[in-house]
Amino acid sequence: MFETLKYLIGAAGASGYGSKSTGEQVTENCGGLHSITVIITGATSGIGAETARVLAKRGARLVLPARSLKAAEDAKARIISENPDAEIIVMGLDLSSLNSVRNFVSEFESFNLPLNLLINNAGKFAHEHAISEDGIEMTFATNYLGHFLLTKLLLKKMIETAKTTGIQGRIVNVSSSIYNWFSGDTIRYLGQISRNKSREFDPTRAYALSKLANVLHTKELAQRLKQMETNVTVNCVHPGVVRTRLTREREGMVTDMAFFLTSKLLKTVPQAAATTCYVATHPGLVNVTGKYFSDCNEASTSKLGSNSTEAARLWTASEIMVSRGSKAVFDPLTSTFDYDMSMK
Repeated sequence: MFETLKYLIGAAGASGYGSKSTGEQVTENCGGLHSITVIITGATSGIGAETARVLAKRGARLVLPARSLKAAEDAKARIISENPDAEIIVMGLDLSSLNSVRNFVSEFESFNLPLNLLINNAGKFAHEHAISEDGIEMTFATNYLGHFLLTKLLLKKMIETAKTTGIQGRIVNVSSSIYNWFSGDTIRYLGQISRNKSREFDPTRAYALSKLANVLHTKELAQRLKQMETNVTVNCVHPGVVRTRLTREREGMVTDMAFFLTSKLLKTVPQAAATTCYVATHPGLVNVTGKYFSDCNEASTSKLGSNSTEAARLWTASEIMVSRGSKAVFDPLTSTFDYDMSMK
C-alpha cells in the first residue's frame, strides 16, 4: 500500500526522482551530451521517440534504426523541428531478423562513428502466434533475441569508444515489470512456442518471457563485462505503465475501457521515458551495472530474474540461436535443442 501511494503521488526516491519525473527533468544535470553517439531502437513512437527527443535536446548524435524508414524519417523530422541542429542518422533494421541485425551493424560500422550509448528499447506484443524467419517465436525474436545479437555485435565498438574517449559506455535494456508474470522453464517454454501452430502459445506469457530474458541478459552481460575489465556498463529498466503503440494490435472498446479504469496508474510518455533517460545519462550512475531500475530508482528483481544460473543458461542458448548459419530446433521435453549447421 505504501509503495502504491508513493507511486501515485510521485514521491522521490533515493535518486531524487520518482514516478512523476520526466525525461527532461532527469537529464537537466547530465552536463550535455554533445560528444555522445547513441543508438536507440524503437524510437519512431512512444517511449523510444520521447527518449530520442530528450537526448537530442541534450546534444547527442542519434542513430535511429527502424523497420519502416518512413516512420524513422518522420521521427527525425519531428525532432529536428524542435532542435534544428540535431544530428540524426536513419537506418533500416528489423529486429525479428538476425540477418537484418547483422546488416545493420555492418552498415553502421562503415560510418566509422563512435558508439557511447545503446538503448535496446523496441518492443512488440503479438496477440497472434507467429514464427520469425529464424525459427523463433516472434515476440521473443523481436524483444530479446534481436537485441541480444545487436548488443553482441556492437560491443567491440562500444569498448573501443570507451577506451579512446575515456567516457564510460552504457547499455540500457528496456524491460517491464510484467517479466514477473513468467514462471516455469524459460527454454522449455520458448521451445514449445517456437513451433508452428503451437497450442501452448499465450500472448501475455510470451511477452513476459521476452521481458524476463531482457533482465537475465542484463545480469549475465554485466558479469561478462566486469570479467573483461571493460569501461562499459549495462542496466535494465521498467519504464512504467503507459499507453503506447505497443497495444496497436488490440485497439478498441475493451482496450480503451481497460486503460480508462487504470488511468490513475498510467504514466504520461514523458514520465515513462524518464527511467531510461536517467539510467542512460545520469552522472551518479558511473560504474553502476547489472541493476534493475523502476521510477528512476534501483529496484529489486524476482528470484527468477536474479538467478545467475538461469541467466547463464539463457546466454548459452542465445549464442546457439544467433550462430550464423544455424537454425535452432528446440526439444521442449528435455529443454535442450539441436541445430542444423547444414544451412551454412
